[in-house]
Amino acid sequence: MRIVPVLASVLLLVACASQNTAPDKAAAAPTAKSGPQCYSGDHGRFFNVEEKTTIAGVAVTCKATADGKAGQWMGGKH
Repeated sequence: MRIVPVLASVLLLVACASQNTAPDKAAAAPTAKSGPQCYSGDHGRFFNVEEKTTIAGVAVTCKATADGKAGQWMGGKH
């Protein structure tokens, strides 16, 4: 009697293992990065260099670092 549940389990595992799932094209395509960017957790997205926004009530601008490889948030001059 124990053979029926065992065979059913084996058949279920074989059926699941044999399924071929195609990768999602949207997830597989890499995004083109245009250059240094700054991330804003408040907005949940990246900003390009020289874009302005407000983070936590402070007006900031995304500026490229000295080596040009990254971006950082800079506040306005006083």
